[in-house]
Amino acid sequence: MKILMFSWEYPPLSYGGLARHVQDLSEALVKLGHSIFIITQGDNNIPVEQNINGVKVFRTERVKISAGNFSNDILHLNFQLLEKAIAILDKYGDMDIVHGHDWLVFWASKVIKHSKKIPLIYTIHATEHGRNQGIYNDLQRYINDIEWYSTYEAWRVIVCSNYMKEEVKNIFYLPDDKIKKLKNGVVIERFETKSDKEFRNNYAAPGEKIVFFVGRIVREKGIQILISAIPDILKENPSTKFIISGKGPHLKTLRQQANNLDIADRIFFTGFIDDEVRNKLYKAADIAVFPSLYEPFGIVALEAMATKTAVVLSDVGGFSEIIKNEKNGLKVAPNNSLLLAEDINKLFNNKKLSKRIAKQGYEMVKNNYDWEVIAQKTLRIYENVLKEYDESDWNNNFVGTYNVNEKKFANYRYML
Repeated sequence: MKILMFSWEYPPLSYGGLARHVQDLSEALVKLGHSIFIITQGDNNIPVEQNINGVKVFRTERVKISAGNFSNDILHLNFQLLEKAIAILDKYGDMDIVHGHDWLVFWASKVIKHSKKIPLIYTIHATEHGRNQGIYNDLQRYINDIEWYSTYEAWRVIVCSNYMKEEVKNIFYLPDDKIKKLKNGVVIERFETKSDKEFRNNYAAPGEKIVFFVGRIVREKGIQILISAIPDILKENPSTKFIISGKGPHLKTLRQQANNLDIADRIFFTGFIDDEVRNKLYKAADIAVFPSLYEPFGIVALEAMATKTAVVLSDVGGFSEIIKNEKNGLKVAPNNSLLLAEDINKLFNNKKLSKRIAKQGYEMVKNNYDWEVIAQKTLRIYENVLKEYDESDWNNNFVGTYNVNEKKFANYRYML
């Protein structure tokens, strides 16, 4: 099978869990004997074409003219993605499936679907409604509309958890049989590293405990709740350092919060870190903490457990489905800094519990989150869609059907 994938991010250009998801899925599909073509945004420091573990990766050049706003910049990116896609189709021939990931690549995915009559699969990794706990302004409404439009255009919609299945079904009015749940996975070998005392000393003094967070620095990741919990953690465990890694628009606010609480000297904001540094920080950390307000799946929890690091996280979304409390991690009610501090101190003060949940977390990841199995299930979705496609009259009657359904689109926008 030849599969064309559009993704906003792909390693080493990575902003969150989506990049890792697309990489691991693509490489697992290649191992099963299929050809994967990834089209993604590029950077001046990354080759425009690469073969990474058998996956053919094509990157756009940087947009030379800024549109002055985020939504139009994304439209510019989609034109560049299309330019790449046309060249790939000319060189490699027709594809069997187009697979888009999140709203940022929707327009390119839609154009290829219709111009080449290729079935479109779409994975919704998160929603604008979920990230913001509602829709409050025109930009959010625009993104929400595109997310709905992607589910409308898709032959199947893939989500990563039961939580997300209910979310997209209810927000976008999708029939249950159009949605397929496939959980995320983790490649344990990517996270293997050895303890490095010299490296650890760059971040914390000998004898200091380490609490580690890694992810996008945005409000929904709940880092502000962790910072609010720090004074109560320090009361019981004063020799604790907090390492916060990642980049995003919320960083300035978090630094100001730390200054206001007079705890800035206990926090190390590292900015973006590569995979090697991330793995070493997991190894050095006593606890990994993810206090999210919204988490469709929570691949970071799997990654932390793959390094045998004890986790404390919010009892929300996909996290709730992954973690069994006091078995493979600790779950805390969301947006509650007092309870978060209590559970972090609980692990610090109970080494036996900490070691047990770290071990059980690792075993769970190893036994239940294998990408080859997930890739096989993805292929079954592709195969079923292609069978339906072959039996359909899409090519002959599609235009008429589409015009009728446009009325539903207009009604949906009116409801919003």
